Amino acid sequence: MSTPPLASDPAALRPLLDTVVDALGEGTRLRGGPLPAGGPEPVATRLRAAVGDVLPAEGDPQALRHLVRALAEGSADPADPLCAAHLHCPPLAVAAAADLAASVVNPSMDSWDQAPAASDLEELVTRVLANEVYGETPRGAGNCATSHDAPAALVTTGGTESNQLALLLARESLGPALHLICGANAHHSLPRSAWLLGLPDPVIIPAPAGTLDPAALDAALTELPGPHLVAATAGTTDAGLIDPLPEIAAVCETHGARLHIDAAYGGGLLFSDRHRPKLTGLSAAGTVTLDLHKLGWQPVAAGLLAVKTPQDLDALQHRADYLNADDDTEAGLPDLLGRSLRTSRRPDVLKIAITLKTLGRTGLGALVDQVCDRASEFADLLDAHPRFELHDRPTISTVLFRPSHATDDDIATTRRHLLTTGRAVLGRARMDGRLWLKATLLNPHTRPDDLAALLKLVEGTTPR
Repeated sequence: MSTPPLASDPAALRPLLDTVVDALGEGTRLRGGPLPAGGPEPVATRLRAAVGDVLPAEGDPQALRHLVRALAEGSADPADPLCAAHLHCPPLAVAAAADLAASVVNPSMDSWDQAPAASDLEELVTRVLANEVYGETPRGAGNCATSHDAPAALVTTGGTESNQLALLLARESLGPALHLICGANAHHSLPRSAWLLGLPDPVIIPAPAGTLDPAALDAALTELPGPHLVAATAGTTDAGLIDPLPEIAAVCETHGARLHIDAAYGGGLLFSDRHRPKLTGLSAAGTVTLDLHKLGWQPVAAGLLAVKTPQDLDALQHRADYLNADDDTEAGLPDLLGRSLRTSRRPDVLKIAITLKTLGRTGLGALVDQVCDRASEFADLLDAHPRFELHDRPTISTVLFRPSHATDDDIATTRRHLLTTGRAVLGRARMDGRLWLKATLLNPHTRPDDLAALLKLVEGTTPR
């Protein structure tokens, strides 16, 4: 058997790309909708039949075609307008192409000699995005911001890792007695990270209106001995709501509490001149979670943690002689171990950089405006429909709704029926003590006709 070619061989790679593209198309046609029909067992049966023996004695030269086709056939398709359950965006073509380049070159972001250009690109891009959050550098001057006192950012796998890092940095700065205080609307990764880091049990403030109440926060900070880390949210998972950030920041300042803002969802509003004001108060936080594989149209993973005071990152410094020996760093070789808790990691910054450069602020802002406009139009459609109830006007691009007079059991059954038939993918959220269907609109190609079709499907499926 001949030695398989490497990805760096263009003559070998080009026909494989054609195979992948064709197989993706075949799988999409076989699926025929936003989700494979039949539910978990038939999907698993079809997949296993397509895969066959995972590790055969003799290799199958058609494995690439067969398995890519099987994956596409058995996947949820975030590019389908009726796939709108989660913060699961359809990635841009240019970002996916950039991901391919990263896979081929394969830099490993744990030492400079494995990733010379990628490590510098990461420094440039994270500095600019940190400045977007904190506004420390005038627009257009971000590429020149190299001051050691300027805000910084780390590339992460997403909101969960970013939130965990934020708690770690706060613990290292304020001590192991640190108390996390967050609303019941906060992402599950925050209390889970407190547990993982051995912090005291977090204080969870009820959020009956869906957002963190500054008065309740003030009362909790008054009663609870410090030190405190308050975690606010800009874009909740259930309803896409934004906590009152300026008021929360003021309460934190009064009590000397550190503030972290989880803007994994809402952070993308920074690119829109129209919607950016919704994030007023973001710059008051010591750390901010961003996640560009949500409202940034990146393939997973594309998370970041912006850090206002770069000295906080000293806690991540670590020495491994084979990666960042003292004499190498003293000679000027960059030290990458302090940029992440991970060692080997992909250059996820490449796809982010290429997207920012290709679309620019105007292009990204237009995408943000489009999905927010679709959400507003969907809310209008629901408002005008006699057989549906709208929970509230969307803050970002999430819309909660339910068929009028339906029970919670009816709504849960309707959602599962749409999933198992593969006709539509909707989420669920419990607000005001009731169950709601959730549409998270992240596809800029979604049109009003698609939204009308979605409502018709729900109406035709819900028991009367």
